[in-house]
Amino acid sequence: MNYHFSAYLYRLQYIQRWSLMRSTAPENVAQHSFQVAALSHMLCSIGNVHFGRSLNADRAVVMALFHDATEVFTGDIATPVKHNNPRLLSSFRDMERVAAERLTAMMPPELGAVYAPLLLPQDSPEGSEDAGLLVYVKAADRLDAYLKCLWEVAAGNREFAAAKEQTLATLQEMKLAEIDYFLTHMAPSFELSLDELSEGTKREQ
Repeated sequence: MNYHFSAYLYRLQYIQRWSLMRSTAPENVAQHSFQVAALSHMLCSIGNVHFGRSLNADRAVVMALFHDATEVFTGDIATPVKHNNPRLLSSFRDMERVAAERLTAMMPPELGAVYAPLLLPQDSPEGSEDAGLLVYVKAADRLDAYLKCLWEVAAGNREFAAAKEQTLATLQEMKLAEIDYFLTHMAPSFELSLDELSEGTKREQ
């Protein structure tokens, strides 16, 4: 019997993000998932090194890689569309659940217990490790959106100006020390050109 789970995951590269906005650099869900995974690891590492936490950064990476897997069926629905109407958000959550069940059915049954929690991490029991890490994955998800906006505005695309401010406010409302650290020490580099980044590296050496 053939199992289609992995083949469907590869199709995340065809699901475009930011469909309602004019972008200078198109972005797909596969790219976004990698970026959120990298940011999740960074935020957890910052927490462990600078704030004395004991976060499982490796597990956070795995959760992040699969956090939007259901979009291979639902597509990427813009945040203003999902979150500005409670009825639409509720319907989207139902769609996510159906998509997760469909994906789980596409893998060998003995692997279902491994991947099902990754497709619906919001169902993690309160107080569990995954529930705690989900906070950081969500923070990384929002941070990636902010960095996209930052990059677009730095490239002269005013289409993302309002989204940049709104996303920054959302990040600040999370009150995560790790986010504040990243915004202070790492985010400014995203506004620099390659030449400016290279010059900065030379000066540091």
